[in-house]
Amino acid sequence: MQPSDYSTQSAVDLGARKAALEREAKREAEASSGKANPYALDADEQNFQNDVLERSMNVPVVLAVLATWSEQAKQVESALDSLCAQAGGQWYVAKVDTDASPQLAQALRASTVPMVAMVIGGQVVPGPTGAATQDQLREWLTQIFDGLRQQGVLPENYTGLGPPDAETQAGDEAGDQQEQQEPAGDPLDAEAQEALQRGDFEAAEAVYAKALEGDPKNENARMKLAQIRLVGRVRELEAESARRDAAERPDDVDAQIKVADIDMYGGKFEDAFDRLIATVRRTRDEDRDRAREHLLHLFDALPSGDSRVAKARRGLTSALF
Repeated sequence: MQPSDYSTQSAVDLGARKAALEREAKREAEASSGKANPYALDADEQNFQNDVLERSMNVPVVLAVLATWSEQAKQVESALDSLCAQAGGQWYVAKVDTDASPQLAQALRASTVPMVAMVIGGQVVPGPTGAATQDQLREWLTQIFDGLRQQGVLPENYTGLGPPDAETQAGDEAGDQQEQQEPAGDPLDAEAQEALQRGDFEAAEAVYAKALEGDPKNENARMKLAQIRLVGRVRELEAESARRDAAERPDDVDAQIKVADIDMYGGKFEDAFDRLIATVRRTRDEDRDRAREHLLHLFDALPSGDSRVAKARRGLTSALF
């Protein structure tokens, strides 16, 4: 089954609780600093029908598919929050976290992160993908709202972007603040992101592989290389079928590896590690080696000092000896 064939009904929880807690902590921090967007909501498989599709029958909803690991996604999210807050409730932002709801992102055919779309009247209108500045997003929104007004979908007095003067001032202030606060990113990430936006996973992988070859201690390259390879492996998997196969064939190393990858991609790191450690215990010879080596590859996707990796390494040692 291809990623586009996934349905929200068959979506499996992949780390939603962890991601939800992280988003809640972020929301509380924003609220305490006065920077929260009151018209933003988190969308997942459970609330997508009510909070996005049905809401769009009455008010436009901008859909943003984001990822915590993507700097471009963070910039797009910040720009949308700013524009949405300026609009004062004329539209909402629904945020889909690919770490918490990967199958919803796949059902939305989000081949690139970040991805933005407009949902109006239950219909999805594609928008910018990849990096987009606040000015570019404002221009896109203006075109969408102008077209909807001309079609009579929105009232004549609908602006969608708040008072022009306030909007410009807020945008300038946000841009200045962003320039002052945001550190320069790793050039490797920018090069790899360009490749990912083209859908060229091999090129993105090559960027980090080359960097790691030149500097084996480059932790950013090691983590990103492992993450890209992980995404490449899970793109063609169907979670429900993979889990069923793994349950029916506990000694099938390939089946266990597939589910471990799905859990890892969804943020359920400990579940992924525990599954492969248990597989190491049950198997012997080449099968055991494959399970062990794959577990080590999954470790590479997290920081070397991560407590979950340290715990899993101890578990692996116990399973081996």
